[in-house]
Amino acid sequence: MEYQVPQFIEVEEKVFGPLSIKQFVYVAGGFGLCAVLVLYLPRIIGIALAIPLAIFTLALAFYKVNNRPFLDVLESGFNYYLGSRLYLWKRVEKKTQVQTMPVPPTPAVETRQKLGLSQNKLHELAWSLDIKDSNAS
Repeated sequence: MEYQVPQFIEVEEKVFGPLSIKQFVYVAGGFGLCAVLVLYLPRIIGIALAIPLAIFTLALAFYKVNNRPFLDVLESGFNYYLGSRLYLWKRVEKKTQVQTMPVPPTPAVETRQKLGLSQNKLHELAWSLDIKDSNAS
């Protein structure tokens, strides 16, 4: 027996022209509240309150952040600011003094000092040996 599997389940149906039911409720409710503010409050105060409210309702109805509805972003923001945070690791700097001990000279350094060879003389000697080896072959 074959069953038809629904596809496009994330797309809301458009009921009121180009608007879905959720978008229509946001727009109608928001602009209805804007009309009440403009009609029942003094004009300047009503308009000053209605403009941000209209922008907010349009954002709720149409604006998406990373393909998520604006309402989900608001909910996540409220949960973040009101919720408790769990810190699993917090680094604490420890101030410790490192004691350095004098390093005794190695046998190679002692031998070099006894023979009177400096680092520069050793470098020249090694270079001259490398040149003689390459000419011999």
